[in-house]
Amino acid sequence: MYAWELPTSIEVGGREYKIRTDYRVILDILAAMNDPEIFEPDMTEDEKRQEQVLTMLQILYIDFDGMPSKDWQEAAEKACNFIDCGIKGDDKPKPRTMDWEQDAPIIAPEISKVAGRDIRIGETHWWEFFGYYMGIGEGVFNTIVSIREKRRKGKKLEKWEKEFYQNNKTLVDLKVKKVERSEEEKEALRELLGIKK
Repeated sequence: MYAWELPTSIEVGGREYKIRTDYRVILDILAAMNDPEIFEPDMTEDEKRQEQVLTMLQILYIDFDGMPSKDWQEAAEKACNFIDCGIKGDDKPKPRTMDWEQDAPIIAPEISKVAGRDIRIGETHWWEFFGYYMGIGEGVFNTIVSIREKRRKGKKLEKWEKEFYQNNKTLVDLKVKKVERSEEEKEALRELLGIKK
């Protein structure tokens, strides 16, 4: 994949596979990867990880059902590379300072401002969306992330930041996801995400 192109397919096992590229698809994948409620409670960590990978593959690759299982490992590595926009990191886990779902109401307008249009209308390629996200400058979202980071590191907040935090705790504090879903909701979510029981 090249940074100057917006890929719409990924080569796996010598064959091109079309992928779903709209940013909402990738956000669905990220949500599924972080949702403990869609997996059976008696699954081991390895089984959960395998289900997460299969879920990602089923959502991303349009013709996943036609992909040989021997290619799934390569498909998963290339899917992660696509989701990471081809940017190599140091692979060290980093503390969360934002949440796509929780912060959506403040991220969407700021991304739309960078894009010069409402990104919620029509499709937007994941790499394009992420580029807009990286271009977010000064604003409410930046302020919130900065306060989260200072609080995480135990740094002193400036007077205006303390006041902002006191007035906007529900926006600033990252919620811990403890979702209790009914079996019907879990089954509907599994079906939506293509997870086979």
